[in-house]
Amino acid sequence: MNYLKNMNKTTRSNMVTYLMVVVAFVIVQGMITTGNISSSLKGQLVPICAYIVMAISLNLTVGVLGELSLGHAGFMSAGAFSGVVAAQCFSQNIDNPVLVLILAMIVGGIVAAIVGVLVGVPVLRLSGDYLAIVTLAFGEIIKGIVNNLFVGLDSAGLHFCMIKNTLEMGADGKLLINGPMGLLGIPRIATFVMGFVLVMVCLIVIFNLVNSKSGRAIMALRDNKIAAQSVGINVTNYKLMAFVISAAMAGMAGVLFATNFSTVVAAKFDINTSILVLVFVVLGGLGNMRGSIIAATVLTVLPEMLREFSEYRMLVYAIVLIIMMLATNNPTLKNAIDSFGSKVKGIFKKQQEKGENANG
Repeated sequence: MNYLKNMNKTTRSNMVTYLMVVVAFVIVQGMITTGNISSSLKGQLVPICAYIVMAISLNLTVGVLGELSLGHAGFMSAGAFSGVVAAQCFSQNIDNPVLVLILAMIVGGIVAAIVGVLVGVPVLRLSGDYLAIVTLAFGEIIKGIVNNLFVGLDSAGLHFCMIKNTLEMGADGKLLINGPMGLLGIPRIATFVMGFVLVMVCLIVIFNLVNSKSGRAIMALRDNKIAAQSVGINVTNYKLMAFVISAAMAGMAGVLFATNFSTVVAAKFDINTSILVLVFVVLGGLGNMRGSIIAATVLTVLPEMLREFSEYRMLVYAIVLIIMMLATNNPTLKNAIDSFGSKVKGIFKKQQEKGENANG
């Protein structure tokens, strides 16, 4: 208890976030073990983990860096398609699906990071609305490239072509990416446990980055770019650092998401997905990773919970979303929550002091 008391506010907040994720994982695993979870919710566990990683990675760009990006689904797409191709190659020589998934995530993250560099170098010289529009365009370009990409695998290796399927493969050849038809025959190796591990790894990376010298420089750029430049902070380098790390995490989330299904098309990673992830970030609070986790979980599960309303499902979803947005940005409600939290802390503190006096 004394150790927790001596922690600074940021470390304590980070520990609470870690604990929240671990407790949620333990509860859900217990429900799976005892069979007290519906099949629809069980099927959503891996996508929830993928969306959580997408939300916290975008929050690094939007909340910590302070730049609006509308092409985050493009990095998810780049990671998903490259990671699944890598998984199919690795699975020919590696029998362990967990190892295959880890290697595929690494490949997906690296490819998405490379795309992030290619996009970030010219784009991050812009800011505000201009940056948002250009990242949106790059996201659509990535989707267009993947839509016209054909990849095959045979004993001779990988074969690529664009626009038209002109692949020349051997008798043992297998088509992996079939243009607009997307990824085919995906090995379904994603698990909730690996999703939990990915969420924890991404949280550790983000929290350590934010609390580091580089993280403070990134936040200085967000708060006052001119003042940050005046003390020698390299704007381009630190912006690119945050952008590339965010892209790499989105790529790994894409691999996790894609390997949960048998087929995936590029249309899944369109502007609607980017906007959905941005909604998670805004609803959870800019720079608030815990809020992004909660928002991503609730808004992913909510449509399935409302399925019984049939054609009114999305209408109810939109109304709930508006109410939640208004509530989270209401100063009166925020003050009431803070006051309630202070009262609860006061009660626990009094109980603790009584216990210490009794022991003394």
